[in-house]
Amino acid sequence: MPNSIKILIPLYNDWDALELLLERIKHTVEPSFFEQLSFAIVDDCSSIPCDINRFSAYKLEIIRLWRNVSHQKAIALGLSFLTKERTFDYLLVMDSDGEDRPEDIESLYNACLKNNQIVFAKRAKRSEGLIFRIGYLVYKGLFGLLTGKVIEFGNFCILPFEQAKKLAYVSEIWNHFPGGVIRSKLSYNSVPIIRGTRLAGTSKMNFVSLILHGLSAISVYLDTVAVRIVISSLVLVVLSILVALVVSIIRLTTPYASPGWATTLVSTAVIVILQAFLSSLFLVFTVLNYRTQKHFIPALEYHELIQQVDSTEICKIK
Repeated sequence: MPNSIKILIPLYNDWDALELLLERIKHTVEPSFFEQLSFAIVDDCSSIPCDINRFSAYKLEIIRLWRNVSHQKAIALGLSFLTKERTFDYLLVMDSDGEDRPEDIESLYNACLKNNQIVFAKRAKRSEGLIFRIGYLVYKGLFGLLTGKVIEFGNFCILPFEQAKKLAYVSEIWNHFPGGVIRSKLSYNSVPIIRGTRLAGTSKMNFVSLILHGLSAISVYLDTVAVRIVISSLVLVVLSILVALVVSIIRLTTPYASPGWATTLVSTAVIVILQAFLSSLFLVFTVLNYRTQKHFIPALEYHELIQQVDSTEICKIK
């Protein structure tokens, strides 16, 4: 029997782009491969209504949410719903705007078949402007510096059913899906692809949204980030103590000190030491308190946010 592939697409008002994307998928992949596909659209409480009959030509269902929860959380809810209430062999996650190209679906699937692990699409070539690319490099650098991990991919990926089912119990995917996959320690790989261009409409992402997206990725490793910041603070404290000692020795044993400068430098060093110590102490207690809190587990609580599920199969029966 051929493998069934469920394609999960989070969406907010991008109905025109979705229609073009589905058409491109149908005309891009092999007909026999297209028969294996079915679509699950997570409608993130769109303000523009859309009747499911618009997509009656496809095996498709729309998971409508009670409220807007943002892109990453919509993926977490859709993944949890599908692994709990649907059967399939593979789950493919992609965006609705067309920047995740239909031409790469079969490549991801074939790579997943080889090793039966999660496979991400790594951007080999980006189509965004210079400012976005600079910001993305800064984000990657900060992520690596603060977490010690490397992240070179977005949401476009394919997961075997068993891995998808386990991932639904990883609370970190609620904040950032690829970061949650890395944190879960599930086996994953990546293949290089070219980023596509938007099919219709304009992007909902602005500068503030991009910053929040980056911070959400880093927040997945909050405990690791806290430890690295504490270590950096301790290094700063040691350096400040050394500076204060050197200044004091110069002031007391040599005639080169000018009036007032030693006192100023020592006072500055003491202030830096106190600030670094208090900031580290506050951060440690914040993280310890965070670890005692009950976290949102998508697999256990997804149903609270799902309003209804519409299906083209039900429409055809009616």
